[in-house]
Amino acid sequence: MSITKNTILNHQEIQHKIRRIAYQIYESNVYEEEIILAGIQDNGFLLAKKLKQNLEKISDIKPVLCKVHIVKKNPLSEITTSLNKEDYTNKSLVLIDDVLNSGSTLIYGVKHFLDVPLKQFKTAVLVNRNHKKYPVKADFKGISLSTSLNEHVEVTLTGKTYEAYLK
Repeated sequence: MSITKNTILNHQEIQHKIRRIAYQIYESNVYEEEIILAGIQDNGFLLAKKLKQNLEKISDIKPVLCKVHIVKKNPLSEITTSLNKEDYTNKSLVLIDDVLNSGSTLIYGVKHFLDVPLKQFKTAVLVNRNHKKYPVKADFKGISLSTSLNEHVEVTLTGKTYEAYLK
């Protein structure tokens, strides 16, 4: 049995979605001097880097990257970040991942940041799959997609061509 690849978003569409999300983040933080872009390791962090580049082009806000280390297979294990809690205390923060599937990774990421007083907390994803097990939503999303539970969304944000597809 061969596995087919059904493209959801091509390179140009992903770039457009990233730019649009960057504008939405800017609009909701227009009076901020600095914003923390907390990307969940691997693809969430890559997406955060791309959002940072776009924010720097369109605004005077200083975006600060933060890598969030969550073991996706065991989200109850310790969550760590590349920034100290003092670095994001009383700041506006956006938690970023590539795909919102069941919501478990995002909800445990949210839980981690609730230990620190924040000025504003938002979430951003490139693909929202609408299969939430937890009451978490994406404030900023590239695309909402209804898929079956046995399908898998794969996002590639490295190399010369970005792509999101169903496996």
